Amino acid sequence: MRAVQPWTVVVRQTRLAFVRGTQHAARPRPDRAGDADLAFLAMGHGTVPEQFAAVLVLDADPGLAAVERALTARVPTVRRLRQRLAGSPPGCGRPVWVDDADFDVRRHLQELRCRPPGDNAALIDTALVPVITRLPPDRPLWRAAYVSGLSGGGAAVVLVLHHVLADGIGGLAILAGLVDGAPRSVPPPPAPAPSAWLLAADAMAGRLQAIRRLPGAWRQLRESMTAGGGFHAPAVTRCSLLATTGGDRRAAIAEVDLPPVRDAAHAHGGTVNAALLAAIAGGLCTLLHERGEPVDEISMALPVTARRHATGAELGNQVSPLLLTVPGSGPLPARIREIAAAVHRRREQATGPAPIALLGPVFRLFAAMGGYRWYLRRQHRLHTLVSFVHGPDTPIRIAGIRVHRIIPLGVGEAGNITVAFQALTYADTLTVTAVADPHRVPDLDNLMTEVRSELDRIGATLGSTAER
Repeated sequence: MRAVQPWTVVVRQTRLAFVRGTQHAARPRPDRAGDADLAFLAMGHGTVPEQFAAVLVLDADPGLAAVERALTARVPTVRRLRQRLAGSPPGCGRPVWVDDADFDVRRHLQELRCRPPGDNAALIDTALVPVITRLPPDRPLWRAAYVSGLSGGGAAVVLVLHHVLADGIGGLAILAGLVDGAPRSVPPPPAPAPSAWLLAADAMAGRLQAIRRLPGAWRQLRESMTAGGGFHAPAVTRCSLLATTGGDRRAAIAEVDLPPVRDAAHAHGGTVNAALLAAIAGGLCTLLHERGEPVDEISMALPVTARRHATGAELGNQVSPLLLTVPGSGPLPARIREIAAAVHRRREQATGPAPIALLGPVFRLFAAMGGYRWYLRRQHRLHTLVSFVHGPDTPIRIAGIRVHRIIPLGVGEAGNITVAFQALTYADTLTVTAVADPHRVPDLDNLMTEVRSELDRIGATLGSTAER
């Protein structure tokens, strides 16, 4: 999977969008949520909401007031953060984004005290609380939590977004608008919501465009389904990774230095993403062997996108799933080459709209009737989900304090997938987070120890043919 553009490009695009936004009046056409956005909204009615976060660990504690001032100054530059999703009258099309007349940063900011003893594990446990708590649907779909009481005197800011708001690349664009040095602006007064007549006319125009796109949409659906394993994907090996999950979640992380992993992956004809997938597959297979289950390959779903960057004015979801079977054992250099080649072959098929977006209202009706949850609890196409995002290449600052680490943290309706992974590069660190149902994966810490060991072994293979 191709990583997103470097952080410098994200920042540059965000500033360009800001300048353009100050030079042009707002377009009268309704700003509607896309089909993929609404699909995530429909999927979020299960036991766990479709929300994700970036945990920004700061070098020092700036205090709640400083964080509030920083967000108050930066949030207006990202219009979507002061908009809520409003339904349209019958026959007037999809919901629209409208300015929140009652918007106030303080309604989205909460203060938390880190659980004792204030270490990494305690911080992640604390950060999970705002991530797993549903965002109020009557206001902009985000929140920020200021976490104090970290060991060593530090603090953290947890930025939580609903998936209807943005995907991983969009989340980076939002973060680029909130860091120190991002453009500032005086927000215009809230614009009135579009009239029913305008919504109806726009909906009719959209339906006509959809009819014209039908032949191409069918072709895109077939291509996207092929990348996702096809309409009749073979069932994966049955194992304890597949079990009905509940509403509880626990997370654990593995952090390694990025340069050794990146250099070794490139030396072996692969990418950081390929090395990451090899490490996760190796860790999961080791875990299953310890459980007495002889599984030697893992089926993974990887969200990929055709766009290389996004701005605060271009959010939403543009991801499509790529299904891949990854070996969990064998010589690491060969595995990295094999995984990189497989991702490259199938990626072009996964750069169009996702099946859930192409199916549009059909999928949303299916999800509203509980069909999607029913399917997720019984699917046998994949063992796990892995998301990888290329984050800032150089340190960033929030409220005048340097961000020491960024921990990705996402939750969502898992069905029968007991553990899923998010990974992010920041400066010279690769952070991998596993989020699991603790009742199904009580050995989560052992799993992440194995993933970290796999990544360390990859970093040590540079110039050699070392095996696991």
